[in-house]
Amino acid sequence: MSHAAGRDSFRSLPAASLSRRQPRRFRYGAVVARAGKIRIAVAQTEVTTDPGVNGTAIRAALRRAAEQGARLVHFGEGALSGYVGPAKAYYSGWRIDWAPVTEELHATMALAAELGVWVVVGGNHRLSGEHRPHNSLWVIDDRGRLADRYDKRWVSHSEITGFYTPGDHVCAFEVDGFRFGCLLCIEVNFPELWMEQQALGVDCVLFSTYSEDPIFEVIARGHAATNGFWVSIAVPTPCAPAMPSAVVGPHGYVLQRARPDGSEVICVDLDRGDPVLDVALNKARPWRETARAGHIYTAHRVNDPRSTDRTRV
Repeated sequence: MSHAAGRDSFRSLPAASLSRRQPRRFRYGAVVARAGKIRIAVAQTEVTTDPGVNGTAIRAALRRAAEQGARLVHFGEGALSGYVGPAKAYYSGWRIDWAPVTEELHATMALAAELGVWVVVGGNHRLSGEHRPHNSLWVIDDRGRLADRYDKRWVSHSEITGFYTPGDHVCAFEVDGFRFGCLLCIEVNFPELWMEQQALGVDCVLFSTYSEDPIFEVIARGHAATNGFWVSIAVPTPCAPAMPSAVVGPHGYVLQRARPDGSEVICVDLDRGDPVLDVALNKARPWRETARAGHIYTAHRVNDPRSTDRTRV
């Protein structure tokens, strides 16, 4: 697909409209997976407290991903600005120079436009005055524009007490007919956030984390399998020995995993026509949507004293 064709085929979803958006309605047994596929890249890069170093690594990864035909490139938590987790002393009080963060973000936006790719990259988003920043994912479209920004809503104890302002909105957007959603780090532990993505009809959750806990991948795989969507897991290179970046299919199995001992860009096709994913996409997901609605169970309940009397043998 040409970059021009790709640009004409996206539809962004403003955050303000998402609360009014109705979830997809499925009929069990119907083939609901739309035709098509999209290639995404997950970039596992070095993350430091120097935005210049980070930005250089990000743009090198973008070029490698574009050479492999990726339409969207996903980076880890804090990939551009650096992240508080391993550098709390550095970020304490937020007495830092924000200019390099802005410069590197603009340079990344310019390269996204040049390459014709979407970019989802983590960073600290500065607020006004003494307000603490958001821990964010910037969503950059293939024309180099900021299409949206996800601000981590359920931040950790140390983040909310000393470093970040929590966000207040869901973020979803569409590229080439695929709908993507964003979540960050400890939000993996809250099933309601992942069910929210499913209710919005998200095809792939872009999950960025600066974590060295391999249980995060286990939990993310569970969310993928129970909700029937792909999950892209992006971690920085320093965390890779414990849990490398990966792409999980809607059946809950890892489709591809990055190396644990260095930086890497992996590319995966999200393919609705893959027969291996038929049950997950066309049977399990619509069946669970029908089951949640409850109508199939209501129609089969009976008025029976042996059912209502739960103390009878």
